[in-house]
Amino acid sequence: MSFPLLTATAVLPAIGAIATAAVPAARRTAAKWLALAVSLGTLALAAAVLIRFEPGGDRYQLTESHSWIADFGVRYELGVDGIGVVLIALTALLIPFIILAGWNDADSEETGSSRWRPTQGFFALILMVEAMVILSFEATDVFLFYILFEAMLIPMYFLIGGFGDRAHAGTDQNAAAQRSYAAVKFLLYNLVGGLIMLAAVIGLYVVAGSFSLTEIAEARASGELNIATNTERLLFLGFFFAFAIKAPLWPLHTWLPNAMGEATAPVAVLITAVVDKVGTFAMLRFCLQLFPEASKWATPVIIVLALISIVYGALLAVGQRDIKRLVAYASISHFGFIVLGIFAMTSQGQSGATLYMVNHGISTAALMLVAGFLISRRGSRLIADYGGVQKVAPVLAGTFLIGGLATLSLPGLAPFVSEFLVLVGTFARYPVAGIIATSGIVLAALYTLVLYQRTMTGPVKPEVRSMPDLRPRELAVIAPLIALLIFFGVFPKPLTEIVNPAVEHTMSDVQKKDPRPEVEASQ
Repeated sequence: MSFPLLTATAVLPAIGAIATAAVPAARRTAAKWLALAVSLGTLALAAAVLIRFEPGGDRYQLTESHSWIADFGVRYELGVDGIGVVLIALTALLIPFIILAGWNDADSEETGSSRWRPTQGFFALILMVEAMVILSFEATDVFLFYILFEAMLIPMYFLIGGFGDRAHAGTDQNAAAQRSYAAVKFLLYNLVGGLIMLAAVIGLYVVAGSFSLTEIAEARASGELNIATNTERLLFLGFFFAFAIKAPLWPLHTWLPNAMGEATAPVAVLITAVVDKVGTFAMLRFCLQLFPEASKWATPVIIVLALISIVYGALLAVGQRDIKRLVAYASISHFGFIVLGIFAMTSQGQSGATLYMVNHGISTAALMLVAGFLISRRGSRLIADYGGVQKVAPVLAGTFLIGGLATLSLPGLAPFVSEFLVLVGTFARYPVAGIIATSGIVLAALYTLVLYQRTMTGPVKPEVRSMPDLRPRELAVIAPLIALLIFFGVFPKPLTEIVNPAVEHTMSDVQKKDPRPEVEASQ
């Protein structure tokens, strides 16, 4: 038996989470270094998965399959395609930066009790989320995926509600109440989606007799399994509803600004750059592959919802006074682009959507983490409390600008490539939708540049006059992210070579071909 590399990639952070939580209360620095070491080890394993993956090979590679709950046909089945492998790499890459950025975020919670270890708990929860997210990208058993999809809500709930942002207006009691509200809202929204998905998972097993994604897909392709049209549409809606909440897609998005606003900046990155990608990934892996006809049936409505997300999220970002909520609404707009690319049903759109997941993760991490460093210095999330920062902290301002320019998809930075592909793929089949989506680019430039102007330029406010520039630990977090934004902005080929074959499989699942460009015959 070959080494179970996929299992190891998820098990290492899970074991690391337990070990970190068990570190004695007085050894919180040791717990931090242990968590960082485990995250780097996980990154090494993810790199091994990426190296061993063959883009032109089988659809699912490095597969593992073991009986789990035999009486119900549930198996422990893992496998990665080109889409899953790049998202595993993204997750493993971001976690060390999240840990470094949040190095001191839980320290002030210490009470001195030998039984209370919040620092250890903070980093243990992050590692546990990493384990569940990575395994969800690997799961090819629908029931196993559902368990992970729901289980990751538990550590996220405690990260949002138990370790909130210190830069909060009002009393500590009000801050705690708002953190609790944000955490409960996050949990309830996602639990409702998960319960509806559970009903759809059970329904799928009733009609298909299996939870195995590959078995069901092969049976459908060969004609051995025929699901009634109405049944397929109901099952699709059950899955899509849960994924649309996780994504998040308008009008199921309202939990995200609360969660990102009240969480610490590293946890906010964990939410939108890592956990939310499970929703859009699952649309590609499960919705399109299991329910191709229902996916095509629902496409017009989903495209409309995606367009509303793009424009609505961008408009609300323009009007925000809170830095973190601005980034949250910008992310809602970006997720609209991702969903639009998926359901444009073109190879350019789906390749762009997959690249967008990766590039959005990197760009949002860069912008939000720099914003977190800025907020920790001033102690306020309000845009109006800043001004002239570039004169006292030029490196901080410069990195903030690059993160913002990546968010608006400036040519030469990684998100531009993905957004361009999404728009090209959308124009090819739905030109009106492509035109409407383009307005999101204009609005992105507006909210990004206005944010930079109000916080970084102009007269230096007295409260920021003594603000220090980025420290070495903070530079170690931001510099690699900016380097990746530039590298993939000018040379996206390493990603596209992995993603494109997987997109071809997905296009084959829904039996769609790219529309040919209409060219008038020359006279």
